[in-house]
Amino acid sequence: MRRSKFLVGVVGGASAVVALGGLGTFLLSGTESTSRLDEYSTASVDGHRALAANVVAGRTESKFHPLPWVGDKLSGVICPSGLKAVAGAGITCTGKTSDGGTVEIPVQVTKADGKSVT
Repeated sequence: MRRSKFLVGVVGGASAVVALGGLGTFLLSGTESTSRLDEYSTASVDGHRALAANVVAGRTESKFHPLPWVGDKLSGVICPSGLKAVAGAGITCTGKTSDGGTVEIPVQVTKADGKSVT
């Protein structure tokens, strides 16, 4: 009897640790980022206000790998142009993995107004 209680406790404790780790990973690994449109971050793409390519690349690199225990670390993210400040607009950026490979990262605007882009 004592042995089965111990086993139930160990299994229950391990399950709780895994569940909390999964929840923490989910909460900390959001992929959205909101950036202000100001004189330092704003560019023009096809006559529209846009988030400058270097700002998009930096945000993408930091959001693509937010936690060290999830996925490959990226570096050298490059975006081909600025990202229009229009909901639904998108571009594909390119990054390098730690083993020297490349990965394409689609980036899309979910929300935009006159002052910021998400």
